Amino acid sequence: MTDLTSLTIAAARDKLKAREISAVELTESYLKAIDVANGALNAYVAVTPDKAIAMAKASDARLAEGKGGALEGIPLGVKDLFATEGVHTQACSHILDGFKPNYESTVTGKLWGEGAVMLGKLNMDEFAMGSSNESSYYGPVVNPWKAEGSDEKLVPGGSSGGSAAAVAAHLCAGATATDTGGSIRQPAAFTGTVGIKPTYGRCSRFGIVAYASSLDQAGPIARDVRDAAILLKAMAGVDKRDTTSVDLPVPDYEAALGQSLKGMKIGIPKEYRLEGMPEEIEKLWAQGVEWLKDAGAEVVEISLPHTKYALPAYYIVAPAEASSNLARYDGVRYGLRADGRDIADMYEKTRAAGFGKEVQRRIMIGTYVLSAGYYDAYYLKAQKVRTLIKRDFEDAFHAGVDAILAPITPSSAFAIGDKELAADPVKMYLQDVFTITVNMAGLPGLSVPAGLDHKGLPLGLQLIGKPFEEETLFKTAHVIEQAAGTFSPAKWW
Repeated sequence: MTDLTSLTIAAARDKLKAREISAVELTESYLKAIDVANGALNAYVAVTPDKAIAMAKASDARLAEGKGGALEGIPLGVKDLFATEGVHTQACSHILDGFKPNYESTVTGKLWGEGAVMLGKLNMDEFAMGSSNESSYYGPVVNPWKAEGSDEKLVPGGSSGGSAAAVAAHLCAGATATDTGGSIRQPAAFTGTVGIKPTYGRCSRFGIVAYASSLDQAGPIARDVRDAAILLKAMAGVDKRDTTSVDLPVPDYEAALGQSLKGMKIGIPKEYRLEGMPEEIEKLWAQGVEWLKDAGAEVVEISLPHTKYALPAYYIVAPAEASSNLARYDGVRYGLRADGRDIADMYEKTRAAGFGKEVQRRIMIGTYVLSAGYYDAYYLKAQKVRTLIKRDFEDAFHAGVDAILAPITPSSAFAIGDKELAADPVKMYLQDVFTITVNMAGLPGLSVPAGLDHKGLPLGLQLIGKPFEEETLFKTAHVIEQAAGTFSPAKWW
């Protein structure tokens, strides 16, 4: 029999329903794979074997009765940002040491309600702040991909690096992730997986540790477009505990795959042609255009004139919201507590010991831009720029564009500990240059693998859609996937 961990969610779902395999067998295969690989990849920060087997046994009982949910018996990994009842939830930060919530996030609750099995919690950048998964308290995640002829360890992207690496290395069938400025799409591009950031409000944020509340959105990382569609359907929906979640019906995203692109208009933003952009990214983008034209879509150039202001505006808005959200971590009720002379000293010492360097940097930037005398000059101006960025997209969609095709990353995965990026935080922030506009405008964005670079590393293309039209992204991405194929790393771990 083939290795059960090589089955996609769709294939495993069919085999489980036909009783060709059991949920327990499938779960045990993944637990064995984690056991073998996690020492090398560091994708999981907590594995829950007893819980996984108990959930799998319950799934088998339901399947035997013909009562299985949409994800019955499918083993998933959960980003450490999602609250999981009674299980390690620390946003990969030292300040939340030992925290095990007594409640479940809405998204994970929905997945378990559909019969999914929890394998454990996945590594990530601390508090989702980072583009390389190097700011985690638990150390960096290692990308399962390596450049041809090189043994250098590469980053899997961030902040959902553990999710992307685990999916690419077949350490889970799919994973939950979050995207504040590209944290689903960039890691997906770096690992040859599919990731979708849904429209802001499509998935509930209840029980997800907040970074920047007006930008954060949950979504899945999966092996292919179909699996991503299956997962998003289970994750999405309105929630009375999150007032920003939107009360709209959740479509059957899987049904959109295979639909014709005839009559569709795809926009190519001229502002995304950055100076010094690698030729490989340009070529891949042009190839994507050809694939969509071959499928019957019309391709037009569009202008998003305020794109150049997106990065500075984002790095004002996101840290400002972070400084406010992270003020609750003070060592009083839960997590790390350092001894101090008095309560103020205890706060200072706890936060100094508990927050990593990148988180401290963003809290300080955020506090600065919200302070008296700077609020109008920075924060208010950034919010106005954000409105203009949103309007750019609205103008393009009003002109008849159905979706936008763009790059995701300025390069393929880079080395862990890259000296140039480590020395200059702004260079690291530039990793998000193609992704943050989507968060600023609250739009859906999808990353689909589209090819390999000269080093044999995966590159992705990004599709951006109208609000709540994720179906359009899935059907368009499916066309690219059919043309490009799917990509898996050579096993070295």
